[in-house]
Formats: sequence, C-alpha cells, structure tokens
Amino acid sequence: MHPEVQQDHPGACPKCGMDLEPMSPAADDDDDDAEARELGRKALIAGILTIPILTLAFDSMIPGMSFDRFLSPRAQGWLELAFATPVILWAGSLFFIRGWRSILNRSLNMFTLIMLGVGAAYGYSVVAVLFPHLFPDSFRHGGEVQLYFEAGAVITTLILFGQWMESRARRQTGQAIKGLLDLAAKTAHRLDDEGKEQDVAVEELQSGDRIRVRPGEKIPIDGLIEEGKSTIDESMITGEPAAVKKKAGDKVIGATVNQTGSFVMKADAVGEDTVLSQIVKMVADAQRSRAPIQKLADQVAGYFVPAVVAIAVITFAVWMIWGPAPAMSYAIVNALAVLIIACPCALGLATPMSIMVGVGKGAQNGILIRNAEAIERAEKVTHLITDKTGTLTAGKPRVVSIQPADGTDEADLLLLVAAVEHQSEHPLARAVVNRAQENELSLPSVEDFESVTGGGVQATVDGAVIRVGKRGFIEDAGIKIEPALAETAEKLQEEAKTVIWAAKGETLLGLLAIADPVKETSREAIDALHALGITVVMCTGDNSRTAEAVARELGIDEVHAEVSPEDKQRIVNGLKAKGHVVAMAGDGINDAPALAAADVGIAMGTGTDVAIESAGITLVKGDLRGIVGGLRISRSVMRNIRQNLFFAFIYNAAGVPIAAGVLFPFFGVLLNPMIAGAAMSLSSVSVVLNALRLRRLSLQ
Repeated sequence: MHPEVQQDHPGACPKCGMDLEPMSPAADDDDDDAEARELGRKALIAGILTIPILTLAFDSMIPGMSFDRFLSPRAQGWLELAFATPVILWAGSLFFIRGWRSILNRSLNMFTLIMLGVGAAYGYSVVAVLFPHLFPDSFRHGGEVQLYFEAGAVITTLILFGQWMESRARRQTGQAIKGLLDLAAKTAHRLDDEGKEQDVAVEELQSGDRIRVRPGEKIPIDGLIEEGKSTIDESMITGEPAAVKKKAGDKVIGATVNQTGSFVMKADAVGEDTVLSQIVKMVADAQRSRAPIQKLADQVAGYFVPAVVAIAVITFAVWMIWGPAPAMSYAIVNALAVLIIACPCALGLATPMSIMVGVGKGAQNGILIRNAEAIERAEKVTHLITDKTGTLTAGKPRVVSIQPADGTDEADLLLLVAAVEHQSEHPLARAVVNRAQENELSLPSVEDFESVTGGGVQATVDGAVIRVGKRGFIEDAGIKIEPALAETAEKLQEEAKTVIWAAKGETLLGLLAIADPVKETSREAIDALHALGITVVMCTGDNSRTAEAVARELGIDEVHAEVSPEDKQRIVNGLKAKGHVVAMAGDGINDAPALAAADVGIAMGTGTDVAIESAGITLVKGDLRGIVGGLRISRSVMRNIRQNLFFAFIYNAAGVPIAAGVLFPFFGVLLNPMIAGAAMSLSSVSVVLNALRLRRLSLQ
C-alpha cells in the first residue's frame, strides 16, 4: 500500500506488512492468485486443527462431552499444544515474520499487534504446559494454570480467513487492467523480405516489421497501413460503435478489430510504446498512487500502534492489581483482546482500496486518471473551462461556404488557402485541405511557412506571401476588408460558423466559412455538469459571434472568445485567485499551458500527446460526458474513502476501551480475544467490500 516501496520480486511491504502489488500485472499470469490460494489452504487446515482445540478447551460446556473421565488436565494440555503448534507456528508464521520485520524496520503495523497478541497467548500456554510448577497460585484456576491455546488458534484462523477474503477482493480491483490486457492480440502474421508469412508472438515484433491483418483479426500492434484498405472497429479506444474506414497511410491501433478487408501494415510503436500499453501503465500507476487524504491515515497509524501496545500494558497492570480472581487470567485475556481488536488493517486499507477500484472503474469506461491526487482535487471542482473545437464540437469541421473578394476566382482562393493550410495540423486547416482534395485541386509547394499563435498562418507561394487567419491578423498586415464581405462574415458567424480570411500580398482574396457541428452529447453533458453544481466556461480562439452562438445552443454559463493560449492560462489563474477550484478540458497543444495551470487538467484522448501529458485525467473516448463520469468517480471515491476512515476510526475508538474492560464494572461484560479476532477480520473485509461497491457506480 506504499507505492514508494518497490522491488523486483513479490513480497511484503516493509512498512505496512501488506503484500506488494505488481506494477505491471500480466493478463495470463497463472501465479496471480497464488497468494489467495495459499492463504485459503492455510486457513482451511488451521480451521480443521482448531476444532479439536476448541473441543478440548470447552468440553465441560457441552453436555456429555467432558474428557475428564479418561484424560487428565495435563494430557489435555499436551493435546492442545500438539494441535495449536502447527496452527500458530506454521499457518500463522507469516504474522510473526511480518511482525518481527515491522520491529526491525521501526514501522509498527497491524502484524506487530497480531504477533504480540497471538505470541503472548501461545508462549504463555506453552510454558504453562511444560513448566506448570513455575506458576504461583494466583495464576491458577481450579488448581490448574489457565491455557490460551484456543484463543491463539482461533484468532490465527480467523485472521487468516479475513486475509484470504481480503486478498480475493483485492485481486478483483486488478480486473480493469487485466481486461485491458486481454484485448491485445497474442500472435501476428509477419512478412519477410520476400513476402512470406510467419506467425510470431506479438512480443517478437520490432518497429518497421511488415504485418498482414486479415478480416476478423485483432490488429497486433500500432502502425500504418501500407497496402489495402478496410473498416476497423476502434470502440475499444474511442467508444464509438461505428467502424472507421482506413486506407493506405492511415494509422491503426493495436487491439482494435479489423472487420471487412485485408491489409499490410508497418509496425510503428511496439512494446511499452503502444497505445494499449500506455493506457495500462497509466491505470497501474494511478492505482498505486496515494491521495493527500492518505497522509491523515498514515499519521494516525504511526502513533496508533505504540499507543495500543501501551494501552495493553496498562490494561494488564490494572487487571493484575485490581481485578477479581483469578486476576492473572483476566489481565492476560483483556490485554490480548486489546492487541487483537486494535489491528489497524482497516485503517491501512481505507484509502488505497477505494483508489484502486475507482481508477479501475474509470479505465473500464474510457476515463484514465493519472493519480490519486487528481481524484481528490476533482471532487472539489467548481468551474470547468472547456475549449470549443474538438471538445464541445465534433472536431471534424468542413468548409460550407467560399466567398471570394472582387477579382478573385473561387477555385484560386481555395487553392492558395489549402496550399498554406496543408502545413498546419489545426482541425480547421484539415477542413480546407479536405475540400481542396474533394475538388481534385493540385496544391502548389510552399516556402517559409510560419504559424502566428492566436492569429493565423502565412507562407510564400510562387513568390507571393499568402496570409490565412482571423480578421485581425489580416488587418494587422495593412489589408483592408471589404464592407460587403465583412457583413457576410458577421451573418455566417451568427450561424455558429467559423470564418477565416485570406490575402495575397497586400490584396484581400476573400473568406471561407467552416462549420464544426456540436457533438450530440455536449448538451446532455453540460446539463449534467450544471446538476453537479459546476459552472461551465468556454474559452476559444474562435471569434465572439461564433462562440456566443455555440454557447446559446448549449447553455454555457460564460464565454471568452478570440483568446490566445496565454489568455486561457490567465483565465484559469484568475478563477483560482478568486478561490474557485478549476478544471480545464482541451485537446490541443495550445491548451497544454492551461491544462497544466488548472487544478485538474482533463485531456480529450483524441487530442495531442502534449495535452494528454499535461492533464490529470484523460478521456479516451473524447466525449464530454466523460468529464461528468470523471467528476462522479472522484466524488464517489472520496465519499467512499471517508466512509472507510470513519468505520475504521469508530471501530478502534469503540473496540479498544471495550476490550480493555471498561464495561465490566457496570455490566460485567468482557470481550473474548476470539471475538476480538473475528471482529478485527470482519472490519477489514467490510472496508474492502465497501470499496468494491464502486464497481457498480453509474457514470451516466
């Protein structure tokens, strides 16, 4: 449960004693359940051996079951010792090993208390069987020294059973990662230099290998199509059910499913560089990260165990001095009960279990959370700043109108603008280039391409400088805008269309209007955000009329248009300065500074790597509803953690005094160590089960 503790083999954490989790679990790891199986085997054998111990210890309480007629008390003691020794020293050996390590590492934990409690009960009883003459009369009851083999054996068995249940439940939290790994193909048809196929394991593929993919097969690795075409089901990555058409030159992603055609691809990213591997790594890292709220539990646990040991010593002394006869028996029983019931395992599990389940739930729904800190911050978000293009809109704009200036031909306008925009990766630039390709225009070469942030682009075509961008970008170059075209542009912008202007040298060429349809899910998502109490702010580099039109359609609370990347960052910092907790959603390089400045950065997975690296949460599907899901996960996880911590604190606060015997003077009630052991195990299991409830969380 301490992610800073790392080693190259399985084992126990030297700080908390819990089993370390694999950093990169394998989908087909046959040993993954070895821990749970071993714990289950030991718990079963311990349980079988504990039955005769209980029978011998409590035979007088069962009518007709007394063994006194044919077994002396001493013989019964030897039988209990024989049955209890394998239970405590073999089945329960891991408690003693981890407890001793906790002392050597000066990191007292739950196993310290188990070792002390069970060890004291067993050790005292062994001495009582081997050397009964050493004990004075005050230690005897009915002339015999009281034995506690049954307490040690039952406690060991119950805790083993609880650890087994906990181990099985913890394994379920890794199902999200295993589910992702199971999506990957196992083999590939690699082509040699002569074009002959050879089936090889995916792990053997190298960057540059040529691979054939047939219909119905999973694409084995990330790469580019070299020959052929097909339609591919990419729902695993994008969440979109409709198959995507792919042709030569298009990128394909490993683990997606080829549907109709056969093609040859060239491997690009292999091993840990593939999209799927990066997703798995992000999920695994997030599950092992620690939320700031965990510091509270760590601080409490740091003082808690020494305090419990002190309380157990005081309990023993008080009962020994002032307790009723037999005082020694009462002192031992109550001190053991304090040590056993106070085990802080529930406290240690409270935060990491909820984080692991919450992150896994997000991954299964295309919401990749970078770390636990992002979950904790996201819960407090009051304002969401979102980009327009690709976030609120589909990000697939198309040219809907071409308006040339006087003296300019429409085809020439489109040709020159497309030639310059061909060098840009902006979605609007792609729309212009696509329109030129549809019109079968042959684009001329360009020189001296330059992108002006927040303005536009320019390049030299056939010796003339071509400028493409916002109206201000054109006017700053001293180029006059025709009034008729300006009026046309205003009407187009009021219809939520984006207008880009073009000029050649000192002459205006005209404008192009581009429409980027609003995503069908955006209105639903914004309504859901409002229901969560989130104020939605749109920041876009687009003009104010287009931005206002989109905002009216979607019901957005606040709009900032024609902003630069620096402006977006400034708006984020301004809201934070007013005490708001800000989330920023975007998908482009220009969004990266604001994503990094926000309390929670949310990157659309369809966007750039820079944006994704700057964000705390990444939406694989690129759907704004994922933001709603991410916020719901954060709120549910934090609520779940607080429930777990409350149960753990209340449990120990109430259990320790009762175990110490504070109710005995008033009600004659004492807590048997065996009952304390059962309660301690159930407290851990209850925390785990409470965390697993997050798997049923609805994100819609």
